[in-house]
Amino acid sequence: MFLENFPSTDTGNGWIEVICGSMFSGKTEELIRRMRRAQFAQQDLIIFKPVIDNRYSSKEVVTHRGERIPAMAVDQAEDILKNWKGQKVVGVDEVQFFDEALIGVCAELARRGVRVICAGLDMDFAGQPFGVMPQLLAISEYVTKVHAICVSCGALAQFSHRLVGEKDQVLLGEKQHYEPLCRKCFNDKIAQEA
Repeated sequence: MFLENFPSTDTGNGWIEVICGSMFSGKTEELIRRMRRAQFAQQDLIIFKPVIDNRYSSKEVVTHRGERIPAMAVDQAEDILKNWKGQKVVGVDEVQFFDEALIGVCAELARRGVRVICAGLDMDFAGQPFGVMPQLLAISEYVTKVHAICVSCGALAQFSHRLVGEKDQVLLGEKQHYEPLCRKCFNDKIAQEA
């Protein structure tokens, strides 16, 4: 895996890692895993999340399975820099909900020698690139795309199919609102719904 190629945090070099994928693919689990490894190594860290994501907790990043880690909820990307106190590792969950300033914030933190670990959806419910994710992927050093399992056929799933009729791009939800689908099953469902 690419982790063996990470530079040492002692070099002063910062970088950006992005974990992306569909709903139920394990993005937040992977973010928490990396943050816990940094904790174990006694690296100073902080995790941020958007205020809008209050599904499980307003003070923690929480997976669908209930795994959790403390986090600070912020209104906008600039609040990340305002609340950063020199930590060497910064985690950001649900990056697709942040404003475009997140790109500059992540780049500035990396310039200052910080390991920045971001996690979020790369596509919305319509299968289109979501929020700042395309730009974040472009400026990152390391990208991990994780997949769910298609609930229709069992193949790898990269689409988050919305089960309810709401058409706004942002709809916080869980299994009652979304299901992971592979490309073929996603296209089949979209054709049926048209």
